[in-house]
Amino acid sequence: MRFVDEVDIHVRGGDGGNGCLSFRREKFVPRGGPDGGDGGKGGDVVLQATNAKQTLLDFHFQRHFRAARGAHGRGKQQAGKGGADLTLLVPVGTEVRDGDSGEVLHDLTSDGDRCVVARGGDGGKGNMHFATPSRQAPRFAQKGRAGEERHVRLELKLLAEVGLIGFPNAGKSTLISKISAARPKIADYPFTTLVPNLGAVSLPEGGSFVVADIPGLIEGAHQGAGLGLHFLRHVERTRVLVHLIDASDAADPRAAVARYHTLNHELGQYSAELLVKPQIVVLTKIDLLSRKALIADLGTAFREMGLLVHAISAVTGEGIQDLVWEMARQVERQRGCLEHEEHAAASRGDSAMTPSDIPERAGGGGS
Repeated sequence: MRFVDEVDIHVRGGDGGNGCLSFRREKFVPRGGPDGGDGGKGGDVVLQATNAKQTLLDFHFQRHFRAARGAHGRGKQQAGKGGADLTLLVPVGTEVRDGDSGEVLHDLTSDGDRCVVARGGDGGKGNMHFATPSRQAPRFAQKGRAGEERHVRLELKLLAEVGLIGFPNAGKSTLISKISAARPKIADYPFTTLVPNLGAVSLPEGGSFVVADIPGLIEGAHQGAGLGLHFLRHVERTRVLVHLIDASDAADPRAAVARYHTLNHELGQYSAELLVKPQIVVLTKIDLLSRKALIADLGTAFREMGLLVHAISAVTGEGIQDLVWEMARQVERQRGCLEHEEHAAASRGDSAMTPSDIPERAGGGGS
């Protein structure tokens, strides 16, 4: 399935039906007066979020959408039928923007969220509404109004709590395949990951969190280099960033720190808010290191910057479980901060874990 996360569409609400010009004509009622009914309202164009869809692929092939128009009014004061709404299903996490101004119209972040992007026109009034003592036989009726019309941009931003970031071939796809049921394509060449992958990580004590494998970023990503701009938006919604660094390719700790700063610079240039998110530094492929002392040197270099450091090997499994627990702790801490900000802690009734429920297992497998 092709991954499409940004499309431009044109939507138009249904036109309202025209009011009816009619007079009552029955036996023994020679002057029944005006009895033209109103036109029906046009249908709205509605966007609805659903977990059943993962991409915006459907909108890649069809870009124009129009709701049904309202029926015209009829005689005997009969109003026209309203036009049916047109409901378009989009993935959860879709951000809706005005195609001309770029203004964010809606953010559909939950299954079932709905928003009207183009309202249908009102139906016109029939001539029965225009009768007055001085104008008892109005020979006109109101036309229906045209439906709202606009260009809309849909942008999909994945809803993941943990984002795996790093340069190409840092081991992101391999890690997500080890800690979740996701099965991304893995190979030893740049840009193996061409689309973001989502995986749900389950914990033995209950609870879970979602991890996103973001395609490899390179210097200049915020300006569109490589796959950067196309997928940097998927990092925005994450709560915790896990920065993977290939330890087998970082013989000099100073070079590894420099690469870390380079990627963080790209994140900051795209959005300063990304630099505020908590980060975990993960040294990968430690099984390929011939000099184990380098792990300690790399770990020390990053700890001096106040960062959490873990060293793992996806091949042997070393350090993987400790990293998962650290991810869980950070996610729960961020969940708690969000609930506090929203003043909703007292009303929370689920059984989600708190940071104290997770055993202290940090340390970073050999770092």
